[in-house]
Amino acid sequence: MKPSVRSKGEKRRVVVTGLGVVSSLGIGVPEFWKNLIAGKSGISDIESFDTSDYPVHKGGEVKNFHPEDFIDKRKIRHLGRASQMAIAAAKLATKDALLKKNNIIQSGIFVGTTMGEIQELEEMNLGWLKTGHLSIDKSSIFLFPTNVIAVNAALELKCQKYNFMMPTACASGNYSIGFAFDLVKKGELNVALAGGSDSFSRIAFTGFNRLMAMAPEKCQPFDKNRKGMMLGEGASILILESLEYAEKRGAKIYAEILGYGLSCDAHHMTQPAEEGIVSCMKKALKESNISAGEVDYISTHGTGTLQNDKVECAALKKVFGKRLKSIPCSSIKSMLGHTMGAASAMEAVVCCLVIKDGIFPPTINYETPDEDCDINCVPNKSEGRKINIALNNSYAFGGNNCCVIFKRFISF
Repeated sequence: MKPSVRSKGEKRRVVVTGLGVVSSLGIGVPEFWKNLIAGKSGISDIESFDTSDYPVHKGGEVKNFHPEDFIDKRKIRHLGRASQMAIAAAKLATKDALLKKNNIIQSGIFVGTTMGEIQELEEMNLGWLKTGHLSIDKSSIFLFPTNVIAVNAALELKCQKYNFMMPTACASGNYSIGFAFDLVKKGELNVALAGGSDSFSRIAFTGFNRLMAMAPEKCQPFDKNRKGMMLGEGASILILESLEYAEKRGAKIYAEILGYGLSCDAHHMTQPAEEGIVSCMKKALKESNISAGEVDYISTHGTGTLQNDKVECAALKKVFGKRLKSIPCSSIKSMLGHTMGAASAMEAVVCCLVIKDGIFPPTINYETPDEDCDINCVPNKSEGRKINIALNNSYAFGGNNCCVIFKRFISF
């Protein structure tokens, strides 16, 4: 099937036709979704490196990922873990969407990340310190530059159009979806693969520990006694298509993307600003041509830190007013930890599945209400009802905010 020829400036409807996930709660959407709605925790003792010098020893580490299930064994040693997971998520998504080789060749790939292939850089530095720089394999230079995640995924899947990395930290998955949405909507692409990937690393673990932002045992978003975030890892990719293209090839449709909003707080490196979050959501609503009164579900950023949850709830109250208490607003980070660049992409998958199945995943570990966070966080047990519109919030260090809005697909 040849891509449609579009007149310049023509805008199209954009739909989601495939989902792929690699997470501590499952590889592939069926296992991931089953465990999420059951309220299971993907937090466990960290095994990839020694944590004895740290006050925290747990995280959302992916224990059951076998890259050889997705990638030729001869190629694996040339790929960092974030690339391996991104490739696996992309292949799961293209399989879910029933994309054929010629569909994928004419697609673009957009991947968000916080740390890139930082694990590979760590290993190179350790080797350098032990045996000197001359012992470092010259090919290792190709393992860790940030852009290699998208490059490796494009090479493996043979995507020949666009290839972009979005390094906007913990909002980068949503940024990638937004950028891909624009290109499909404008007719530059018929198919796009968009999401995020980040792997566990000593540097990320050390950094969040030094910021005193880590909870020792569990993540408790919106709970009065919350003690911080848990670090996680994983990858998630969504398949975006123009509606016309998807319908011509008979693809199933999870949801339609209505629009997104961006803002930059320009306030603080780590602390969010209420005004920036409010601006981001309002922009997304305006671009999507809907009102706040039409939103049925909110996937919160919900990290479990004192300040982030408080500011997010204050921003939600400003946008949604008294109606907020009737809107389910869950945080899957309570189960997965914060998967950084993959976080908002996983949460985008959740928005699509909430629309499809009418089930809201819970915010687990919720024990004590906080008057500053008096929202319906779907405490501890999933809830359900048919919905039409889901809003996905994400914020990042440096004040990078992105909100994406999904809607139940209706043909007209």
